[in-house]
Amino acid sequence: MADKESKVLGTRFVILTVVGFLVVGAIIFLPAGRLDWTAGWAFFVLTTLSWAVMVVLMARKNPDLLKRRMSVGEGTKRWDKVILGLFRIFTLAIFVVAGMDSVRYGWSSMSIAFWVVGFLLHCLGYAVATWSMLENPHFEATVRIQHDHDHRVVDRGPYSIVRHPGYVGFAFIFGAIPLLLGSWWAFVPTGFIIITMLMRTRLEDRTLTKELEGYEEYARRVKYRLIPGIW
Repeated sequence: MADKESKVLGTRFVILTVVGFLVVGAIIFLPAGRLDWTAGWAFFVLTTLSWAVMVVLMARKNPDLLKRRMSVGEGTKRWDKVILGLFRIFTLAIFVVAGMDSVRYGWSSMSIAFWVVGFLLHCLGYAVATWSMLENPHFEATVRIQHDHDHRVVDRGPYSIVRHPGYVGFAFIFGAIPLLLGSWWAFVPTGFIIITMLMRTRLEDRTLTKELEGYEEYARRVKYRLIPGIW
């Protein structure tokens, strides 16, 4: 029975992944209005490879978390559903603006040197985000107290440096997208994503302090949410 359930979940994950990348491909190239966009294809391949590495590592160390990240767990905060909705809108806006700016209308131009910076930020971001997921078995897609999975404070790995290292990784990843797609205007929706992420970090921290045993003491030891020595 367990094997059958694993196969069903595995099949579901593969289908969702394939559909997800088809959607990503569409929102990259439709606004650009053409398929012969080198930066667009480079970004698509780089993202696909990075995602594949992350999934393989998670599947080996924490397959249960990988399955749980495909759904919205019971007890997810209402405010988090709103924030995630905004997050999806701003993410879509990045690709729409980048395609229209970099290819269709050419509102701005960017040196190839910035692509290299974007590549480094992208790799660093995925490394930090993946490390965070591997160390934290409670790294679900939504904010909730996971009573059904013995939710406990995690203070090892990157969590010994800042309280929300996953957000640091995602900030690098999203900050790299305009550079990889060659669009200065794409930094506008990216800025809204960062602001939304900061709001979510604050609300999540407040929730964990109030509702998760041991988190308040952990917050006293690891003082900073995202940036050591600053915030």
